[in-house]
Amino acid sequence: MPPDSIPIPIPTSIPNDASTHPSFADLAYRHRRDALAALADAWTPGMPPPRIEYAEDEHATWRCMRARMDPLHERHASAVVRAAQARVALPCDAIPQLADVSTMLERESGFRLAPVAGLVAARPFFAALAEGVFLATQYVRHPSTPLYTPEPDVIHELVGHVALLADPRIAALARACGRFAAAADAAALARLERVFWFALEFGACIERGEVRVLGAGLLSSVGELERAMACGRWRAWDLDTIAQTDYATTGYQDAIFVAPDVDTLVDDVTAWLRG
Repeated sequence: MPPDSIPIPIPTSIPNDASTHPSFADLAYRHRRDALAALADAWTPGMPPPRIEYAEDEHATWRCMRARMDPLHERHASAVVRAAQARVALPCDAIPQLADVSTMLERESGFRLAPVAGLVAARPFFAALAEGVFLATQYVRHPSTPLYTPEPDVIHELVGHVALLADPRIAALARACGRFAAAADAAALARLERVFWFALEFGACIERGEVRVLGAGLLSSVGELERAMACGRWRAWDLDTIAQTDYATTGYQDAIFVAPDVDTLVDDVTAWLRG
């Protein structure tokens, strides 16, 4: 049985201490991560992202995740996301190159992808968004946990964020978030981070009377999405509340705010940014 066809159980919880994740103890995995991080650090702005020769086990992780996630998208993803996915058409059998996806994304919405070694602070992240650039990692989550990762990886970036940023309305919203951050003090930036998190990382909306997801964190994690749909920890859409609600970065989300529809989500966040 090939590695990407092995059934993998969904954990009921993820420790809030990300250092317990297998990726932190696997020295060979850390070496691979460091090598890809070095390529990102050596990248020159204005050049295409470096091309990565992914190993077979990395492609297998991509296939495993897509095999489990694609049917969930059919049932639970917003129509906006599915339409964008159809236009971008990421391959199912192998990890695509960031440079190729960036070209497709720029054609759809003007956004480009730039490589980054790992997590970045809020200000440089939003500064890039303001310029129409999404900072994306190129490493792959640990093969022992293909259905969930406590930190962004290339699967999260491509399966999660690219479909959102391929929609011109959401791409414009991401740029607006970046412009807001440029003039924000520390308190305003913290509020923006929460709004961005609950709108574009873990956003959801109502379509035809049912909850549909459009946040990148939900779209790229089988564990997050299945848990959300099973537990139904939905909260009413209210940006004042959202801006004051803390969130978990290394565990499953305790709450997901559900907008009445995608247009309301985009319009409300746009108005909130304008103050």
